[in-house]
Order: sequence, then C-alpha cells, then structure tokens
Amino acid sequence: MSTLSYPEVGATRLGPLPTGYHHLHHRTPVGRGRADLEAAGAAITEWRMHRAGGAQVRASAPRAGDGVRVRVSLGIGPIRFTAPCQVVWTAYEQDRIGFAYGTEVRHPERGEECFVVESADDGTVWFTVMAFSRPAAWYTRLAGPLVPVLQRLYARRLGSTLRRIVDEERGGRG
Repeated sequence: MSTLSYPEVGATRLGPLPTGYHHLHHRTPVGRGRADLEAAGAAITEWRMHRAGGAQVRASAPRAGDGVRVRVSLGIGPIRFTAPCQVVWTAYEQDRIGFAYGTEVRHPERGEECFVVESADDGTVWFTVMAFSRPAAWYTRLAGPLVPVLQRLYARRLGSTLRRIVDEERGGRG
C-alpha cells in the first residue's frame, strides 16, 4: 500500500507537470566538466546539499534510491516543519544524476519535487529543481501565495549551496 499523498507519481521525470498544482522550475549552473557533475550528483543524492542548505534530513538510506524514506525538517529554532517523503525515481546516468521524492501522508503539501544535475553539450553542469505541489494542511492553505515564494527562495538557496559545494570540492582536487 502506497503512503504517497498524490496520484501523479513520477511526473517530474517524464512530464508534463500535472494541472491543478503550483509548478516550480529553477535552473542554475553549478560547474563545468565531468568531475563537477559527479561532485554535484553525489552532494544531491547523499543528502549533503539539503543539509548544507539548512535542512535537517533523516533518511532510511545514506543515498537516494527508489523507495527510500526521507524526513526533511525546515525552520528556525523550535518552529520547524517536518515533511515526510519517499524517493519515487532516481537517475544515475552518464550525463544526469539526481532523484525525486513525493509527499507522504502528513506532509504539509501534496506533490513531487526533483533535484537533478545534467551536463550540457558545452560541458556546463546545470542544477534543476522541478516540482508540483498544492497545500495539504490547514497552515499551508492559510499561507496561500507565500508558500510558492518560499519554495522558489529555497530552490535558489539549494542552487547556491550546490555551487559552493562543487567549488570547494574542485579546490580540493586542484
């Protein structure tokens, strides 16, 4: 029995994103070349990007894999929102590394979010966050249009965080 709270499982992988949800698409360059792609991919799939971006992460495995359960907590001090998720797909490919997780029951939103790095033809490594979501809890419904704004800010923060991680690892290689 699935514990996911939405029916469009996998839509961030295959597209298009389903109607009836808020859509998020954020893309930013984080490096260049194979080593940067691998460093960024490892930071994403081993939860380091989320942790360095300010989230507390508890996962049932040290690395993203299909079915891995994840609890992401965000907040300041005692005001924390915990979001139970499950990894619904992964990409460990030559030029694409990442995963998506879907919301489980008791998550304040319903939907799916993916975090992927890809290598472009010119060697640029691009980080993409793509998501669809809608409120599932009274407080996310009450927050209304503020939630998508916070989601965009967090996606930008993750992009900056990932770029910093890649830069630090490049310095260690160099």
